Amino acid sequence: MAIQLIINLGAALLLGAFLYHQQRRHLSFTVRVFSALGLGVLLGALLQLTYGAGSEIVKNTGNYLDIVGSGYVKLLQMVVMPLILVSIIGAILKLKNTASLGKISGLTIGTLMLTTMLAALIGILMAKLFGLSAVGLTSSAAEVARGQYLQGALGKAQEISLPSMLLSFIPANPFLDLTGARKTSTIAIVIFALFIGIAATGIAQKQPKLFASFESFVEVAHALVMRLVTLVLRLTPYGVFALMAQVVSGSSYRDILNLIGFVLASYSALALMFVVHLAMVAGIGLNPLRYARKILPVLAFAFTSRSSAGAIPMSVQTQTRRLGTSEGIANFAASFGATIGQNGCAGIYPAMLAVMIAPTVGIDPYTASFLVPLVGIIAIGSVGVAGVGGGATFAALIVLSSMNLPVALAGLLISIEPLIDMGRTALNVSGSITAGTLTSRLLGETDLALFNNALELNLDGADEKA
Repeated sequence: MAIQLIINLGAALLLGAFLYHQQRRHLSFTVRVFSALGLGVLLGALLQLTYGAGSEIVKNTGNYLDIVGSGYVKLLQMVVMPLILVSIIGAILKLKNTASLGKISGLTIGTLMLTTMLAALIGILMAKLFGLSAVGLTSSAAEVARGQYLQGALGKAQEISLPSMLLSFIPANPFLDLTGARKTSTIAIVIFALFIGIAATGIAQKQPKLFASFESFVEVAHALVMRLVTLVLRLTPYGVFALMAQVVSGSSYRDILNLIGFVLASYSALALMFVVHLAMVAGIGLNPLRYARKILPVLAFAFTSRSSAGAIPMSVQTQTRRLGTSEGIANFAASFGATIGQNGCAGIYPAMLAVMIAPTVGIDPYTASFLVPLVGIIAIGSVGVAGVGGGATFAALIVLSSMNLPVALAGLLISIEPLIDMGRTALNVSGSITAGTLTSRLLGETDLALFNNALELNLDGADEKA
């Protein structure tokens, strides 16, 4: 092992030890997550300045950091399906009237779809204000290769229709979906859990002893899963640190500068859409600043991990332990939000791409005849977008192909894709939490005392000041 690699790993271990020291001192979860974020940026920047973004030593160091970063994400993915299954079943068993399921799902999905259309309009607005256009851009070898890949993947995107997408939500083999094998496995498990919960409530009157036994079993399973989630979440600062160090050390500042306009426009749109989320929260009578402070840790994880699905456990914990959202609604919002109506990946990104690429084929993108179908296609195409890395690309393929635009030009953005994807994923998670918060509040199920309490239960089990 090269001496440089040993030095790099030694530095990473020292910074990790500092994070452990913070944990031993019982500093708040928020402080530890943002300390990890800053230390990750610092280590990544030092690695790039010392060796260069494309050097072999940075790549080898990243491989070891990936054990911690990707390993943490995999642990979160490990608990996603069990958490969804037992939480939704348990929530249904506690419902006095299962008819409220329709209201919960309708409000949650409706909010997700509405915010995605708003996100698309904001993306279009920012593209206009920043004067974005793909006309005249040149392609490097990597971008050409990416364009060819997108062109090759076009066939799969064109095969997708709304009926086939809706059909894929049905869990023909729920045991397969428990492994997360399909892009729509998350929603399939939600549906499977709904059927189990409804079936169980159906025997409550006829066979109360059996129902009581099943209810006790679900309570035990739920307690075990939640303890497992807590154990995994304690590793969050270390995962964030490693993920952030990898991203910064491997990013090319030169490529970022070449497309700085798209980066600025993207993050302006993301920031404005986040303000829309806060405005919606304020509109239902909740303090938007307190809300923002309470969701910052989960947004920080989503930002570094680039995985909406991986953020589901932390999202559920944040909603139930910090925002006072009922458990059933929190699971609905986090689960559906990972695959439906992603504001960043399925809203802002494909809208900006379409507006940028349209002028290359002589289309004025700022006419009603272009914008109305674009927003409609984005809303429909946002159904079933995978909650992992690559979901935005898939959403863009659906939109661009449906609008008869050249998909290969999307490859021009390959160099800055990871940087923008971080912000998009954070907005996706923010959108799902907003949907859960609005649904819970409108149905009168929000614990306002918990939301307004400055002393809240930490995600890893301790108390902290909000």
